[in-house]
Amino acid sequence: MIIASGRSHRHVGAIADHILRALKEAGHGRARAEGLATADWVLIDAGDVVVHVFRPEVRTFYNLERMWSVDSPDKPEG
Repeated sequence: MIIASGRSHRHVGAIADHILRALKEAGHGRARAEGLATADWVLIDAGDVVVHVFRPEVRTFYNLERMWSVDSPDKPEG
C-alpha cells in the first residue's frame, strides 16, 4: 500500500493520472481507479499494489497510517 498527498484537487488528479499512465506503459493496464471525478481521495488498485492519493485534509481525516501504529503497552507501576 502506498499513501501519498497532493496539494489540491488538481494536483491529486494529476498524480493519479500520471500513476495510471505509468502503470499502463509498464504493462499493468488493468489498474482501476476510484475517486478521479472529485479528486479528494483517489484509490488506484493495481493488483498487488494499492495507491491512495489524498488532499491533505482528507488524508488527516481518514488517517490510514494508524493501521500500522502500535500502541505501547502500559508500563507496570513500581
